[in-house]
Amino acid sequence: MRTYIRRREKNNHLVVFFGGWGSDENMFVPLCSDDFDFILFYNYSADEALVLPETKTYERITLIAWSLGVWAAEYLTSKTGIIPDVSIAVNGTPFPADNRFGIPLKDFEDTLNNITGENMERFYLKVFGDKKTYLINADRVPKRTLRSLQDELRWLYNRIMEHNESGFKWTYAITSRTDRIFPAENLKSYWGKESGTKHIIVPMPHYLFHNWNSLIEFISYVENITSVIFRKKSRKTKDL
Repeated sequence: MRTYIRRREKNNHLVVFFGGWGSDENMFVPLCSDDFDFILFYNYSADEALVLPETKTYERITLIAWSLGVWAAEYLTSKTGIIPDVSIAVNGTPFPADNRFGIPLKDFEDTLNNITGENMERFYLKVFGDKKTYLINADRVPKRTLRSLQDELRWLYNRIMEHNESGFKWTYAITSRTDRIFPAENLKSYWGKESGTKHIIVPMPHYLFHNWNSLIEFISYVENITSVIFRKKSRKTKDL
């Protein structure tokens, strides 16, 4: 388990981010600005302890989880003692290795059993969607050893197979229509049944954060577009 922490003395907004498998701080630090504190959890395993900063009072805590980080957030949040005001699940579900609600189990196991340099390059290309986007964002491609990737995915697989849904409440869920890691239909099937979560579908790839300059912009986008979409749905319902 790795933890990246970025803090500024006067900030009253904390963003807690659970990265996906194979990620590192390179994918998310470009989204940090000086107007919020940031904690990133990634490289999940039992080898390193969960590290938390000293207690600080925040006016707002936003939790964002991406990809397998959605499962990790449900598994680990109770251990952090962090209680978010808003939670956003991005291109993931609490069932990441699942034929209905996640990555088909065979695909998940094939990835686990075939981690090579060539396959990881293909994987990250799929994460960013296409070769052009991958090359533009080359500085965000994680710098991980194959051994660390294997150890992390094995740990995740074992925990996922034994872990049940925690009952964690998600405020928003984002599904990318062109996701090449999690089948979009599986994401829609899961979040479509979660009536307490506002779910939106966007025309973007699995990693979509390069579309914003900061996580604050991303959070504002999610809140604003969701408000517009669900206001329209409410009006249609009333008209019926």
